[in-house]
Amino acid sequence: MHVEVTGLNKRFGEFQAVADVSFSIAKGQLIGLLGPSGGGKTSILRMLAGLESPDSGDIVFHGQRVNDLPPQERGIGFVFQNYALFKHMTVEGNIAFGLEVKKWNKAKIKERVAELVELTGLSGFEKRYPHQLSGGQRQRVAFARALAPEPQLLLLDEPFAAIDAKIRHELRSWLREMIDRLGITSIFVTHDQDEAIEVADEIMIINKGNLEQKGSPWEIYKDPKTPFVAGFIGESTTVEDISALKGFKEAANWPGTKGLIRPEYIEIGKENEFTLLSATETGKVSHIHFRGSEWLVEVQIGDIKLVTYRSLEKSVLQVGDEVHVLIHRAYLFNNKDNWVMENSLKVDPLPVHI
Repeated sequence: MHVEVTGLNKRFGEFQAVADVSFSIAKGQLIGLLGPSGGGKTSILRMLAGLESPDSGDIVFHGQRVNDLPPQERGIGFVFQNYALFKHMTVEGNIAFGLEVKKWNKAKIKERVAELVELTGLSGFEKRYPHQLSGGQRQRVAFARALAPEPQLLLLDEPFAAIDAKIRHELRSWLREMIDRLGITSIFVTHDQDEAIEVADEIMIINKGNLEQKGSPWEIYKDPKTPFVAGFIGESTTVEDISALKGFKEAANWPGTKGLIRPEYIEIGKENEFTLLSATETGKVSHIHFRGSEWLVEVQIGDIKLVTYRSLEKSVLQVGDEVHVLIHRAYLFNNKDNWVMENSLKVDPLPVHI
């Protein structure tokens, strides 16, 4: 493994920022640290970089324990959220800065800068200053500067947060292609699920200083290991008394069990759209939102509000419409266990896809 972290802990006063976190990363992987604000993602990244010291635990890069090494001796590149470019330096000057500090010879610096300008798509901008660049271009300069000393590990702290949505999407694809081309092990912090799912080989879900789950985006989505992960990934609704819904009466056998229902678990429509009305609930449309490729529909079943999708090919529902709702399955959890339960009233259960 290229990166091995064991029993990492960090406390700031009474606040436990990171709690006994352990993980490993293979060489060349792109890992996304995903979770809510204040969950510990950036603290983990800063300890890997050497910008913070762990209270306990080991950080090992390619077989070497680096806890006591300063940042400049760890073989890392760091990309900050706010670019952190030197305003008085040109694109070339910013990229070359770290190499000059390391006392590379001028010819080698010139060659490396030219290589990175080409790699990051900045040809023609070499003599410009940061204020003369767009946000996307400034972030590319930050990437190039981090890559200049040929680091073995690239760390990125919410690298696209300060960039508008369209450019952010383009930079995601560019970053993925660049990492694949370079084969450099990379870890990036984000709170954007779409970003993590689109870019990362694996995602680490961090919450309240704990590593909730690590796996591919698909593994985490279809097989969440904790209620937090199930509720955090994707859009979902938690139902306190899942046994009150048709087809889930057996949940009452486990007192305190709640149900988490994702939009794709649900079908919604008029009475004539269902052949198995005995398995459906009757509800009322409370809100409907156009999402470009589909409708996002909020429906009220008594005191329970659910959210689901509806195809643009089907008739348009209106707020206030009475509809039938078929819940195919739910993710059930209590303080001891979690599992998927199919609607028991369905004649032909659909395959489980969560």
